[in-house]
Amino acid sequence: MAFDKIACIASRSTKARKGLESLAKRYSFVPVEEADVIVALGGDGFLLATMHEYLHFGVPIYGMNRGTVGFLLNEFSQNALEERLNSAQGHTLYPLKMTATSSSGHRLTALAFNEVALLRYSQQSAHIRVSINGQIRLDQLICDGIMLATPAGSTAYNLSARGPIIPLGSNVLALTPVSPFRPRRWDGALLPHTATVEFDIINHQKRPVGASADSFEVRDVNHVIVTEDTSQYATVLFDPGHSLEERIFNEQFS
Repeated sequence: MAFDKIACIASRSTKARKGLESLAKRYSFVPVEEADVIVALGGDGFLLATMHEYLHFGVPIYGMNRGTVGFLLNEFSQNALEERLNSAQGHTLYPLKMTATSSSGHRLTALAFNEVALLRYSQQSAHIRVSINGQIRLDQLICDGIMLATPAGSTAYNLSARGPIIPLGSNVLALTPVSPFRPRRWDGALLPHTATVEFDIINHQKRPVGASADSFEVRDVNHVIVTEDTSQYATVLFDPGHSLEERIFNEQFS
């Protein structure tokens, strides 16, 4: 890839701001609206927010770690930025589209590059009916919650909930329960990325549940439908030898 117009943005952390200051002394940056690539300085959460905020620009995003874990980010360096950008490898990430209906009847949509998650909002366990492609697969899942995760998001919340790590290009999604009580031995499922997944909240007034698509959250839902949205995508750039695919493989053997 060859990039001529570089924009650079940073999270609010002191570490990220200092990184931006040091880079701005060495390189000429343009506003995001004029850029053909965005350099994002921060943590994984900031990169995810950047993907959402600038999705409509359709330009690749190259993240450098100024946070903690930095799973989706490259190592920070002030040196050879232009050379690193032009030799970077791109990964196309398609989001999940969540359509959530609240108890008041409002319908809201949001995109998720990591996962769509449902979680209980009271001391009562959630009771959730799970349907896939119009067929009920779990008539009643008693749990703290459940999520549908993408391969890129499989090493995040999904992994913390003991869900599987999914290689890129596998064309599957992870359906992972959070603290399931009944069925007690149900560990989740792998679904084709073309699947339509529906969640119905049973007795939602007594057992309230919220739904989130990455950082977007809806409280008190009674129905959620999730599909992959191939009409929109984000391209994330990685240094050669440090691709997201390689990191997902490494995570499975660490």
